[in-house]
Amino acid sequence: MSRTFQTPGRSAVYGTRAMVATSHPAASLLAVETLKRGGSAADAALAASALLCAVEPHMTGIGGDCFALVAAPGEAPRALMGSGQAPAGVDREEAVARGLTEIADDSPLAVNVPGAVDAWTKLHAAYGRLPFAELMEPAAKAAEEGYAVAPRVAFDWARHAPRLARHAETAALFLKDGGALRAGDVHRQPALARTLRAIGREGRAGFYEGAVAEEIVSVLRARGGAHTLDDLAACEAVWAEPIRSSFAGIDVVETPPNGQGATALLILKALEGWDVWRAARGPERLRLYAEATRAAYRLRDRAVTDPAAMTIGLDRFLGAEAVAFVRAAAADPGPTAGPAHAARDLGRVPWETDTVYLAVVDEDGLVVSFINSLFHPFGSTLVAPQSGVLFHCRGASFSLAADHPNALAPGKRTMHTIIPGLVEKDGAPLLPFGVMGGHYQAAGHAHLMIRLFEEGLDLQEAIDAPRLFGYGTATEVEEGIDAENRAHLAAHGCTLEPAPSPIGGAQAILVDRARGVLVGASDPRKDGCALGW
Repeated sequence: MSRTFQTPGRSAVYGTRAMVATSHPAASLLAVETLKRGGSAADAALAASALLCAVEPHMTGIGGDCFALVAAPGEAPRALMGSGQAPAGVDREEAVARGLTEIADDSPLAVNVPGAVDAWTKLHAAYGRLPFAELMEPAAKAAEEGYAVAPRVAFDWARHAPRLARHAETAALFLKDGGALRAGDVHRQPALARTLRAIGREGRAGFYEGAVAEEIVSVLRARGGAHTLDDLAACEAVWAEPIRSSFAGIDVVETPPNGQGATALLILKALEGWDVWRAARGPERLRLYAEATRAAYRLRDRAVTDPAAMTIGLDRFLGAEAVAFVRAAAADPGPTAGPAHAARDLGRVPWETDTVYLAVVDEDGLVVSFINSLFHPFGSTLVAPQSGVLFHCRGASFSLAADHPNALAPGKRTMHTIIPGLVEKDGAPLLPFGVMGGHYQAAGHAHLMIRLFEEGLDLQEAIDAPRLFGYGTATEVEEGIDAENRAHLAAHGCTLEPAPSPIGGAQAILVDRARGVLVGASDPRKDGCALGW
């Protein structure tokens, strides 16, 4: 720890029995209360996630997707992949014939079947202890009775109020007198409360069947969507084998495609053991990291999609050829546009802190790394008003080009940005972690690993460290990137853009077995909160 305590800052949080770290104090408090009632880490994660659907409605919701990494004591980690598929009746050629070149965020084409609720029920069935209805009730109560808008939530709400005004039913739910809610305003979502209670009583049937499902289909089809009840019934979260790679003496564990976790591993593989990286100091390290990120994302956009549609396997994606390409591009950014192995970019899609990530470790040693998302802030801004379901816009990541690996197709899952993370050391969980922020997340995973395990920052310092993101043709920089670093980046070919809001957000928990303590940290870029027990 290097805090002087004479300047503003935030300390890591310590506990001996259990630890939670979420993006909102109310969610962290509920998670600890759930643990104290005898709930498992999975129960705490689910209760907190449901509450965040109410109190951070722009970031997450039951109309979104969910991934998790779960490590039970003495068992290998498991990946839970809860992203839904495009409707079976979707027609890419028809969209192109209508003159579309990309999928707008509020198009019904952007709304895949939401996968979060099925993932929640799968996680509860495998690791839950408390009744599911009990876990949904605090969120339902907050949605029904109202919650006070937190400062960072209000900041984001104001930025995206014009998007909310596009559709009357959405404006009625999320705007006040035509404008955004402010910090301290009380917001209610009674329709969401009813649906949360239905999910609590009926499990997945409370969402994918009956009145809620019928309204989902009706609303989306009225806007030109191809969604059917059969599409909702077919949605299924699956358990999968995580992917991993070593870095600086630890193992970094990620969810497999259709998530982008392999991109984080590629960045780390390219940098570790590279003489140029090891010799770099100060601003040059930032430049190499930014350019390595840019190159790795080019390969991501050419390869990562629904695993059933991938033509480039993970062995090649993480292999020597890809590592050499990233290193060459980082050393001299010119080659990124040249070799055939480079990608045809999908275009610059704005990153946002459009996701909630949370970590929980319970007193039995169950570790849950959990992420839930709507993609863009407030997702598609399309809402089913009677059930309170705000739809994500994950399908906006699909390409309408026929030869693109992530081309829109019936029943296909798109390349996904959300990725929970986990670090293992000596075969045991060391650090459940996650970095929010859309496309930034893979870069954020690599950044956090570099700060922690190469540079030796403590957990809170590593999360607080200033961020930049090299993606497409630009390098976005936070205010914390100082003048010396900016000058070096600009002098070496980086086109700098000021980040319009903080880049991402992060939570993590360090399992310190040597001392028998848990260390939690959360991101001050959001209203993050870690609580130990």
